[in-house]
Amino acid sequence: MQYKAAIFDLDGTLIDSLADLADSANEMLAGFGFSQHDLDKYRYFVGNGSRKLIERCLPAEKAADSAFVDEALAKYKLCYDKNLTHKTVCYEGIMDMLTALQAKHIPLGICTNKHQSAADIIVDKLFPKDMFVSVIGDCKDMPRKPDPKKVLLIAAKMGVKPAEVAYFGDTSVDMDTANNAGMLPIGVTWGFRPQEELVEHGAKILLDTPMELFSKVEF
Repeated sequence: MQYKAAIFDLDGTLIDSLADLADSANEMLAGFGFSQHDLDKYRYFVGNGSRKLIERCLPAEKAADSAFVDEALAKYKLCYDKNLTHKTVCYEGIMDMLTALQAKHIPLGICTNKHQSAADIIVDKLFPKDMFVSVIGDCKDMPRKPDPKKVLLIAAKMGVKPAEVAYFGDTSVDMDTANNAGMLPIGVTWGFRPQEELVEHGAKILLDTPMELFSKVEF
C-alpha cells in the first residue's frame, strides 16, 4: 500500500530530549528536598504527558496527593521552560527523512503528549518553519495518546483517510495510538523504549535508522 501522510511522536522519535526532561524534573525534585533519579529511569517516566511524569518521579505518598502534584507540576514546567532546547537535538538522519518525505509531497504532522507550549517552542527552534501541517500536544479538553482523537484530527486536516497515514513513535503509547486510529504503526528503535515493547504493542514496521523508512514503506 502507498501511504499519503506521516504523523510523528516528538520525544524519542524526532528529538532526543531525555536529558533536558530529566534535568528539569530532577531540579524540581531537588527544590523539594526529594531524591533525584538517574537518566535511564526517565525513559519509563516519560510518554504519558507532563503530569504523569511528575507522578512517576515523586515519592509515592506525594504522588497520591493531587494538590501536591499540581504544585510540583507547576514548578517542573518553570524548570523545563529554561531547558527546552539546552541539550535537546534532532536524532541523526531525521531531517534527511523529513526532507525526503516533503520532496514526495507527503504532509507531515506531530502528535505528542508533551504540553503544547513546550512542543511549539521546540518545533519552532529545531525544524524549518511550516514543515508540519499540525503540531498537537497536551492541551485542555483533548485526551492524551493512546486515545486516537488528536491523530485523527491531524489526518482530517491533511485530507487523508486514517488507513493512508503512517504513524511513527518509540513507545507502547505510540503503537497503541496508531492501532486505535487505524494507522500504520511504525516503531523507531533509536528512542526511549526497547524494541520488544514496540512489537508487543503492535508495531508493523521497525526502523533502526530514519532513512531505512524508504526501503520498508511506500510513499
